[in-house]
Amino acid sequence: MEKPPAVLVADDQPDILHAMRVLLRGEGCKVKTVDTPEAALEALTQSPFDVALIDLNYARDTTSGQEGLDLLQGIQKLDPDLPVVVMTAWATIDLAVECMRNGAADFMQKPWENARVKATVANQAELYRAKRRATLLAEENRALKEHKSRDFLANSDVMRPVIDMMNKVAPSDANIIITGENGTGKGVAARYIHSRSSRAKEPFVSINMGGLASGVAESELFGHVKGAFTDAKSDRAGRFEMADGGTLFMDEIGNLPMEQQQKLLRVLETGEFERVGSSRTLKVNVRIISATNSDLQKSVKEGRFREDLLYRLNTIPIHLPPLRERDSDIELLAHHFLQHHLKRYKKEISGIIEPAMETLRRYGWPGNVRELDHTIERAVLLAGGENIKVPDLGLIPTASVEDEGAMNGPSVDDMSLEDVEKYLIQRTLKRNGGNATKTANDLGLSRSAFYRRLQRFGL
Repeated sequence: MEKPPAVLVADDQPDILHAMRVLLRGEGCKVKTVDTPEAALEALTQSPFDVALIDLNYARDTTSGQEGLDLLQGIQKLDPDLPVVVMTAWATIDLAVECMRNGAADFMQKPWENARVKATVANQAELYRAKRRATLLAEENRALKEHKSRDFLANSDVMRPVIDMMNKVAPSDANIIITGENGTGKGVAARYIHSRSSRAKEPFVSINMGGLASGVAESELFGHVKGAFTDAKSDRAGRFEMADGGTLFMDEIGNLPMEQQQKLLRVLETGEFERVGSSRTLKVNVRIISATNSDLQKSVKEGRFREDLLYRLNTIPIHLPPLRERDSDIELLAHHFLQHHLKRYKKEISGIIEPAMETLRRYGWPGNVRELDHTIERAVLLAGGENIKVPDLGLIPTASVEDEGAMNGPSVDDMSLEDVEKYLIQRTLKRNGGNATKTANDLGLSRSAFYRRLQRFGL
């Protein structure tokens, strides 16, 4: 059910404030009254409003309306989209035109008609909310394009306690941290938890902290206002606003810059934050599910992660085992990905022949479920017959498999430069237990360059 409109009324006369309070509360509005322009601007920085009704004159000896025009400009700086309805007992056509030219949504003369006040407030509040919903929807659609939605498929013994834990904690609002190697399905697990929570009908919004360029984390999380920095050509909602009422999934949380950790802690404690470049405080109700493949306890000891923030995030820790420990899930997942990509690429393939399936079972999967997905996608595109065969998989043996002599793969001399690069990344990831930050450092790559390669190779 939608919340009642929040209305700010600014006037220097107590009887006017009282009359407006009684009138609008009778319509179910939440009303805040103030008697000075300064108090009006302060109220806007503390709470969100859907409409503002402001007087033009506050000092008893003025009728110019300049105080109201100045207040109107101040409101525009805080929230350019907020509809402002101007009221005055000293109405002239020139003054009305000046107000509208300065951004007022409407102009009313005192004494007012109750029916018009009620209709104006209702209409302006609905227009404001509709515009806000459209902005958030556009941002949500952009975010959804970045993340595929998958069912959480597992029937192996090692995964049963994990699924039991997810089902047990999903209905609560407790913050959850999901750990595991790259590609184990932490984002899919987060969606699974959200879909079984009381917030399931509300937004699920994701953000990958590891893939963000330096300096944009605050804007991505909290949004910004027009002119906040060079490229801020318009107001933009951040991920917290987009996820209001729902769930925010913060992947690679260990990469959150230290200067933003205090701001995240504040949101977790109070639900409050400000957009970049704005002093207006916004409030949200968001459940946080975070994920990491790094050791956050070690990061705390090294001074790279706040201990109090970690305590807030890991109310419920859930660990996803790597795919190499989920042998009985490989065939299930392979068939699932096969059907998905056959439909996507409109291909007709009967299935995966047994030698190819056995190759999948015996492969080490350093890139885990994500690598399996990309392997099947590649096989669907390259398969020349009715079935997927071993060569179609294009798998390069991992160290553990080679040591056992379980697979015969191409030598380095037979590999392309791209295959060699992928193989080196796989080996280094495996050696570092899936730790992306350490792997990037060992390979001499920047974090953003490393993540681009992970995406290109399906790791």
